Amino acid sequence: MKTIRLFLVTLICTAWTFAQQNEIIPDLSKVKDTSVWSLYDRELLNDDPLHLGRGGGDGILWLKDHSVQNGTIDLDIKGRDIRGESFVGLAFHGVDRNNFDLIYFRPFNFESKEKQGNSVQYVSLPDFTWQRLRQENPGVYESSPSPVPNPSDWFHATIVIRYPKVEVYVENADEPSLTVEQLSTRKEGWIGFWVGSNSEGEFKNLRIKKE
Repeated sequence: MKTIRLFLVTLICTAWTFAQQNEIIPDLSKVKDTSVWSLYDRELLNDDPLHLGRGGGDGILWLKDHSVQNGTIDLDIKGRDIRGESFVGLAFHGVDRNNFDLIYFRPFNFESKEKQGNSVQYVSLPDFTWQRLRQENPGVYESSPSPVPNPSDWFHATIVIRYPKVEVYVENADEPSLTVEQLSTRKEGWIGFWVGSNSEGEFKNLRIKKE
């Protein structure tokens, strides 16, 4: 009996240690540390919550000291309820400034009767842009959020990556708002905060659980 108890305790401790080693909670107060983070085409207005300023093209802040393959990424995001000026999301399986997969949101469409189906978007850059995907596969790589967040407030996003499948959950829902298969052959890479053209965005509570 003592042997069984000792085995169970060892098993539990091993599982706990493994879980701890595979969970990453980046310190956003240190985003100016260029040995850990790389910022492109944006001004950093604040650290925690992270605030990327508005710019003409898209901008990205890579967490470059971790490479993520499969796992679950949780974070809180805040965009703006301004049409055409709020594209905010999370890049993953990144290689460099121009090669990555991306889940992003258009908060200004969250409550729109006409455009709500264009609220949650997957793209794979540089080849599979939203324009190409919408033209060639309408309604496949973008969807409505469920439940519908306040477009002017913080909302929670969970991105589950099990290559090639990607699921996007909004506000801790039981069912995904978007499920897609990745179009790239990249199976591993950096993750980063992303904002689109003419956009600014805020991010906090980033948590990464590797599998």
